[in-house]
Amino acid sequence: MARVALVTGGTRGIGAAISRALAEAGRTVVASYAGNDAAAEAFHKETGIAVMKFDAADYDACAAAVARIREQHGPIEILVNNAGITRDATMTKMTRESWDAVIDTNLGSCFNLAKLTFDDMRAAKFGRIVNIGSINGQAGQYGQVNYAAAKSGIHGFTKALAQEGARFGITVNAIAPGYVDTDMVRAVPADVLQKIVARIPMGRLGRADDIARGVLFLTADNADFVTGSTLSINGGQHMY
Repeated sequence: MARVALVTGGTRGIGAAISRALAEAGRTVVASYAGNDAAAEAFHKETGIAVMKFDAADYDACAAAVARIREQHGPIEILVNNAGITRDATMTKMTRESWDAVIDTNLGSCFNLAKLTFDDMRAAKFGRIVNIGSINGQAGQYGQVNYAAAKSGIHGFTKALAQEGARFGITVNAIAPGYVDTDMVRAVPADVLQKIVARIPMGRLGRADDIARGVLFLTADNADFVTGSTLSINGGQHMY
């Protein structure tokens, strides 16, 4: 029976590439999304991958979603915490609301879904959790104290949870993407984007499939001796 995978933020950008890659590898994939119904419907029609709408920052909504997935497909054995937002501003202009929104969505969602799937993974003596961090959680970024804090927190969360899961056959790892050619990055002004690319030794932006291949490796059945690690996929921009 195919292993059941949940990918949060799984219908667009990096998340969509991850969902596709896992489905092509024979996993039963559910891709969650928060609000873009049109994009989710188009993704489902194109791929056949099940989509589910809920707010990953809302614990009760996550609990209901996990229960539905368990009922419809079986217990979640692969969890990819990819949901993320930005609310960029300098400290002098950032509001508490912007801080809370980014922390709750980017970091809080990791707790919510790991908490809600961990017992099933322990019972099965198998689990794969991959948390999507960021180069900006490793190196920081001007105007992103909320985003950098959340993504940096993911790396610590990963190492701590890996220690809890190891004896139950649960691996917990993170991926720290660099700048990837997604809608979020394309929104950066052209002159700024040019400067970013100039700092990448590989001379290009990342592709969503670059990240998806990392997820495939970390979620493989035989990747059982890799845990507590952060895989940096950034073209050499930040060697950490």
